[in-house]
Amino acid sequence: MASTTQLAVPPAAPATRRQPAPSGNKGAGRRPNLLGAFGGWIWLAVIILPVYYVIITSLKDQAGFFTTNPMMPPTEPTLDNYKLVLEKDFAKYFANSLIVTIGSVIPALLVSFMAAYAIVRGSGWFVNSTNKLFLLGLAIPLHATIIPIYWMITRAHLYDTLLALILPSIAFAIPVSVLILSNFMRDVPNELFESMRLDGCSDWTMMWRLALPLMRPAVVTVGIYNALHVWNGFLFPLILTQSPSTRVLPLSLWTFQDEFTSNIPAVLASVVLATLPLLVLYVMARRQLLSGLTAGFSK
Repeated sequence: MASTTQLAVPPAAPATRRQPAPSGNKGAGRRPNLLGAFGGWIWLAVIILPVYYVIITSLKDQAGFFTTNPMMPPTEPTLDNYKLVLEKDFAKYFANSLIVTIGSVIPALLVSFMAAYAIVRGSGWFVNSTNKLFLLGLAIPLHATIIPIYWMITRAHLYDTLLALILPSIAFAIPVSVLILSNFMRDVPNELFESMRLDGCSDWTMMWRLALPLMRPAVVTVGIYNALHVWNGFLFPLILTQSPSTRVLPLSLWTFQDEFTSNIPAVLASVVLATLPLLVLYVMARRQLLSGLTAGFSK
């Protein structure tokens, strides 16, 4: 009689509940922020429309400016306005603005950086009093000091010189620069300073070899901020200079203003040419600038 063998069947595994597959798009269930998108487009239009108007108007002739739709591009664009601007001593005005900007920003950065290091790393009544003095400078408006500055410049026989524009610009750039740089200086870990001090480094060495490389984005940001204010400054050149040899770019717009009319396309062509250096500066330093502006948001 044939014998049959039965194989042992393993017990069935308990049924497990299937988990839903994770969705790759985390924001699939979120509603689009239509109001925020609409506000962003409105803000973009507010920014782009004046730039668009300046560019297309600078490519029109003076007759076409008065006869055509101001928001329509020119049917026959011309570069005569740019040629006229370059022929009206634009190079001299550009050089004056460049000298005033560089002569103001670099000394202000050097003084502000060293002052910020002394305020953060130092102690004592003198350091605290100096910090309060810098903070007091933020509360003094520029227009309230124009008469004392004019008196000091004339008494020092610096009227109608580029130095008359450089010195006040340095003075007004230092308080805000010290405030910004000192806040960034406090973010540098104290352990790095202590380790360098154990190696025998002095404060001067730690300031230039440790603090400055770590604070390069902040220094670039403050430098560009001050350069914008000096480059576009109008009040100091208007009050403290007079002759065409010391005229800067904001005052060069008067060159295209006659007794009864103004050459608006030439004025806007001058504005475009005066803006190009700032645009080039932003393109070259945009990474450092964005790093300085966004520092601290991830903390």
